[in-house]
Amino acid sequence: MRSEPRKTEKGKPQARTRGRSLRARLVLFFSVTLAVVCAAMTLTTVYVQRVYLLGDLDQRVTDAAERSQGGLQRRTGGASDLGFLNERGQPAGTLAARFDDDGAVLAAEVVTEDGHQQVLTATQRAALDGITADGSLHTRAVPGLGTYRTTAIGGDGVPVLAGLPMDNVQRVINGLVVAETVIAAVGLTAAAGVSAVVVRRRLRPLGRVAATAAEVSRTPLNRGEVTGLTRLPPSDTAPGTEVGRVGIALNHLIDHVESSLAERQRTEERMRRFLADASHELRTPLASIAGYAELMDRGAGTIEPALAWRRVSAQSARMTGLVEDLLLLARLDEGRPLESAEVNVATLVAEAVWDAQAAGSGHDWQLTLCLDIPASVIGDASRLHQVVANLLANARAHTPEGTKITVTVETTDTHCVIRVRDNGPGIPPGLLPTVFERFTRADASRSRTLGSEGGAGLGLAIATAITQAHGGRIDVESEPGRTEFSITLPTATR
Repeated sequence: MRSEPRKTEKGKPQARTRGRSLRARLVLFFSVTLAVVCAAMTLTTVYVQRVYLLGDLDQRVTDAAERSQGGLQRRTGGASDLGFLNERGQPAGTLAARFDDDGAVLAAEVVTEDGHQQVLTATQRAALDGITADGSLHTRAVPGLGTYRTTAIGGDGVPVLAGLPMDNVQRVINGLVVAETVIAAVGLTAAAGVSAVVVRRRLRPLGRVAATAAEVSRTPLNRGEVTGLTRLPPSDTAPGTEVGRVGIALNHLIDHVESSLAERQRTEERMRRFLADASHELRTPLASIAGYAELMDRGAGTIEPALAWRRVSAQSARMTGLVEDLLLLARLDEGRPLESAEVNVATLVAEAVWDAQAAGSGHDWQLTLCLDIPASVIGDASRLHQVVANLLANARAHTPEGTKITVTVETTDTHCVIRVRDNGPGIPPGLLPTVFERFTRADASRSRTLGSEGGAGLGLAIATAITQAHGGRIDVESEPGRTEFSITLPTATR
């Protein structure tokens, strides 16, 4: 099918642009440049040679005129006597003429190939009219003889004209033009061929770059896990060349695409797991509430109404807490600003430890303050207290009674560090990389009885989100007999 010409926004047809490859354009550019340079050199050479040859011819014409006048003065012939042409042995083609007082040609002769003089015809003499005897050079076309370079000199009232043919000069110029043209054509052909080969070899890596980009563009990036994308070899990524730098940029782009797609895949998996876990966590208390409600509706005597209402209230509170935790994480993910005020970390941590000690008196609680400078940070005191409380509750819940839990507060000029360390059994190695992710629990099983309690696996995720919102970070190190969580926050500037 014939394609219609494209149209502009105003409906006017636009001619289709026929693009040439970069290789063709480079070869064409080099060839045109060399052609222009060769043409300029040829014209310059021809011009300089022509000027030189004409200068030499003009000098010989002037010398011939002076010699002719001298020979004329030595002779006593009439006004039309040109016998002096024989006295000097003038070369073949030498032309001489005499004028009257009005500038009309009285006599004109030319030296023939055999050394004799030949009288010019009236038509030939007419070509010499108008030449003044002032020594200036003239170019005249003499019928039957060719183009002549002439000059006339008047001395002692006897003006004389001398001229030499320009055929030899013109033959030299024409031969020079032909030679320069042939040399230029051969040189241009050879240069174009060499340029085509060199450009093709130099642009071959660029073709591989384009092929790699095309191959990556054909990869289905919108579904599934994308790994093992094709990359350029080291030979095509030399930083010292333009093509190499393009290759390096393409490899970096492919790395970025691959890592971004892998991160997207992980995010989607986390989101699916998050939705599944959140649905399960919300379904568990709802099922408990529904179960107790059904028992009360039946009026069964196996359970007291007061106990059933307490269990319903407990499960409602649990579901409310889970929803609030999810809302808090959503707000933190959206980057909503927290309260901002100066917080005394030492006081905040001490209060959190006292609360934890009251809730878990079976553990050995220790508080150590290493304060070279005041432990003050800028942030939300209630949220920071929640972070420390979550870490302490996590340590209490996952260690047996009698475990020693040490809380340390350290300060430097730039940071405040809170450490929570225990000598419990530690975090399983398989769980450690995902311990800060949402709905991560030491017991990966989702099985819960209607009356069971337990965390939803959001405490450490909330602690991480709050810490990051304050410009800090949270880390963990764990091995059997030692687990330490550390919170690093920037100190308040003074």
